Amino acid sequence: MPPIEGGGTEIRLKSNELLISVIVPVYNGQDYLANCIDSIENQTYRNLEIIIVNDGSTDRTSAVCDSLQTVYHNVRILTLDDRGVSAARNAGIEAAEGAFVTFVDADDRIRSDMIKILYDCMIETQSDVAGCGFFLWKNEDEWKQAADSSAQDVAASEADRQTADAAQTDETGMCELSATTLDGRTRVYDAGKYLREELLRGNSRCWSKLYRREIVEKVRFREQLTIGEDMLFLVQILPYINRIVETEYTGYGYYQNPTGAINRKFTPRYMDQITCWQLAREEILRMDTSLDPQVTALWIMGIMLTAGKIAMLDAADRRDCEKYIGICHENLKEAMKISGAYGKLSVGYRVKAAIFRVFPHLYLLLYHFHK
Repeated sequence: MPPIEGGGTEIRLKSNELLISVIVPVYNGQDYLANCIDSIENQTYRNLEIIIVNDGSTDRTSAVCDSLQTVYHNVRILTLDDRGVSAARNAGIEAAEGAFVTFVDADDRIRSDMIKILYDCMIETQSDVAGCGFFLWKNEDEWKQAADSSAQDVAASEADRQTADAAQTDETGMCELSATTLDGRTRVYDAGKYLREELLRGNSRCWSKLYRREIVEKVRFREQLTIGEDMLFLVQILPYINRIVETEYTGYGYYQNPTGAINRKFTPRYMDQITCWQLAREEILRMDTSLDPQVTALWIMGIMLTAGKIAMLDAADRRDCEKYIGICHENLKEAMKISGAYGKLSVGYRVKAAIFRVFPHLYLLLYHFHK
């Protein structure tokens, strides 16, 4: 296949590479977006379309988008009117033309072999989703150190994949796919095993994963949610998935943004922490009712995390949040009725939940002064 012609950088493709759509939602990302896109353009897997969804940015993000589209031939820009990250990802899904889809947040970056490794894992295991690990970084030195160590990890991952033929097989020559260990760094799950052993144990992020497009087209991110929407998205695609492969390779660089949502003070949007687990619990119980104690324990943890955010407000602002304190309290009382859920909590969360259930305002006061 000849080089692609057109404005901007020329990219030479391998004839057997299927198109992958990389969806990048951005809001006021003028300081991060260019480096994020550069990390995607530097992938060893070359056949990419990059869909930047500018969701109502009020800074110079639009100008950065225009500049990137001039430099790179494969960048497409979509513009929304501040509808939130879920709507931005959904718009990207609807515009995607690739056989596969992945998501990268605009303040994050990915190591140069991430997409190639996920693609190879998916093809070799005939999976519908491939995921990898991630690392945290907060400055350029930390990013450079992680990026420079990529070659060593890639070599290890390649050696691991070459051992896949030694995995146990059935009469058709297929690997057994119920949480079978293909090698020391890669595991393949069916949907049920993935739910129990990955998603409900914290691997609930939509980024750092590659999806077959026909899978993600069956569902959409819940646009009413601003927290937990990626976890709920994964729960909702599980019924359509036969296999998911996970590799320990850490290809995704998650930027510890000091202005990110996790560092902001409580707003009513934080109540989505509770709503997302209520909705996820309903979906999960349709698949496996035996998981109710485990899912409800996560619901309780979401309640306590939200209460903790309220507790960090000053006294006047806490008084203004009486409605939300009441919602947290009522949700906790309901969740604590589920048999076995309390026992699934860590000791710390048991103590927190027990105090908040009986003395909600005292708990908030104690938490405020403790922190």
